[in-house]
Amino acid sequence: MKQKKRHNVVAAVIRRGDQYLCMRRKRSRYLYISERWEFPGGKVEKGENDYEALIREIREEMDWDIYVGRKVADVDYDYPDFNIHIAAYLCKGSDEDDFKLLDHLDYRWLTRDELDQLDWTDADRKLIEQL
Repeated sequence: MKQKKRHNVVAAVIRRGDQYLCMRRKRSRYLYISERWEFPGGKVEKGENDYEALIREIREEMDWDIYVGRKVADVDYDYPDFNIHIAAYLCKGSDEDDFKLLDHLDYRWLTRDELDQLDWTDADRKLIEQL
């Protein structure tokens, strides 16, 4: 049996007061994550630490500078085609809403109680349980 690829991913849990920044993914070849909601972030490249990867990913996806704080969650999830490990960090944006949607369809600022309104990726749903 072929072993599934494992991805190490970082996620930015960005807070503004009591609200969290939620991003809607673009369409994907994997229907189970396509157009679902997530916390922004991406894969850790070879030779990068989590902080460097998070700053780079948010710059690439949103053209935004963030401050990375403490780790708030670790999630492992097995999707049908790959395994994922998410390290989530509490972050703050340099300027409120001064970002662009370069790699997402939409965004929302929601309180912890409102997060359940969205159709999250399964891995991010596990992450929310730890917040």
